[in-house]
Amino acid sequence: MSETNRTSLKYRLMPFALSIGLLILDQITKAIVVAKMPIGVIHKRIFGDFIWLVHVRNTGAAFSIGADSSVAVRIIVLILLPLAVMALVSWAIASKKMILHGAQRWFAAGILGGGMGTICDRIFRFDEGVVDFVSVNVYGLFGMDRWPTFNVSDSCVVVFVILLALSMLFEKKGDKEKER
Repeated sequence: MSETNRTSLKYRLMPFALSIGLLILDQITKAIVVAKMPIGVIHKRIFGDFIWLVHVRNTGAAFSIGADSSVAVRIIVLILLPLAVMALVSWAIASKKMILHGAQRWFAAGILGGGMGTICDRIFRFDEGVVDFVSVNVYGLFGMDRWPTFNVSDSCVVVFVILLALSMLFEKKGDKEKER
């Protein structure tokens, strides 16, 4: 790809379409859960007891870490700090310096989309908590019967972090130089 195409505004901003799409998907699924599923009741069991659709709320971070923290700590650690990280990720995606290249920009955009879904809940559902609704049986792995309940945005962050890490781990030096 020519230097002009790689630095064009359209090229640099295109991955944000994925971020916005994932944010919309996340918020639609959460709106359905809020409208159709009472909190704390298993709505549906899939593959026996393997997957549950159950509406729960989380006022903390992953695994409910920080759920009992003060309002100030929750605002700083669970809203302001992630917003700063998302600003940095956005800059890395759109930068003319091509910090991330090729698929890495799209993987980072997937992380950003997932993060935006969670931040929306943390801001607009501050007192109620993030809407989670997928519970998976892990059969005693890590001493847990079920993995902590999660949602679309959580899944996006995990999947795209893994993809980004793998792409960085296995990138060829020649591929990186070609992209730049």
